[in-house]
Amino acid sequence: QVDKVAELVARWFYCALSQEKLCRPIVACELGRLYNKDAIIEYLLDKSPDKTPMESASHIKSIKNVTELQLVDNPAWCGDKESIKGDKYDDLQCARFICPVVGLEMNGRHRFCFLRNCGCVFSERALKEIKAEVCHKCGVPFQEEDVIVLNGNKEDVEILKKRMEERRLKSKLEKKSKKGKAAAAAASQQEPSADSPGPSKAKNGKDGKDSVSSSSGENRQIIFTKSSENGNPSVPGKVNKASSSSTKRSIADSQDKSEAYKSIFTTHSSAKRSKEECSNWVTHTAYYF
Repeated sequence: QVDKVAELVARWFYCALSQEKLCRPIVACELGRLYNKDAIIEYLLDKSPDKTPMESASHIKSIKNVTELQLVDNPAWCGDKESIKGDKYDDLQCARFICPVVGLEMNGRHRFCFLRNCGCVFSERALKEIKAEVCHKCGVPFQEEDVIVLNGNKEDVEILKKRMEERRLKSKLEKKSKKGKAAAAAASQQEPSADSPGPSKAKNGKDGKDSVSSSSGENRQIIFTKSSENGNPSVPGKVNKASSSSTKRSIADSQDKSEAYKSIFTTHSSAKRSKEECSNWVTHTAYYF
């Protein structure tokens, strides 16, 4: 049979993953096992294929699955100073931490619990005798599901395992719902509303003359008369190059207009230059064409 004292010392004084002595910072998983935080970080960072599977940490997928404990030191604990020479009795039951409410030592003889929200550690007797919905140490509110038993028996581990699976499933569903809502909001922002009229529908009237607002009245009449003569219906916003060039020539050649008005167009005599006045094109090779 396994020595009960040695079993309690192994579970309450040593890390469940690295089998080293517990030293701060100390963390606990959702099943109530104690670990050194450094050992958990090294275990999560190790991605090598030769990594040995550890049953004690197989349920830990990220650092969020563990909670750092807020422990209270035992004033009667002297550490390993008494057993240096080996001439004194080494009390294995003297624990390093105690319950801040009742004062019981956390050595495995008494049941201890911690709160997931804040990480404060209390004895089960303190939580039962002083019933409250707020942490006795820091005042953070908690529920019954947030209380996790440290190093509990098989029944406690099964209950904690069911709670852990339900909690993780709930968090997955919440993440999926948030992603779906975000995708729907992004899609609704990208798609324009079908009921709102576009700029062409709102501005265009029955007549084709109303579609052209920037040009003058004279130009508008000339453009549409040219397009109607060719047999093509007037299309708002679209004028072919032949009609535009013919309108410029007709305006420049008309005798009713003044010389200042005619000089605006490139077909006027003042816009034409002789070969001597025209400048040569210069390229980067300094050849003249």
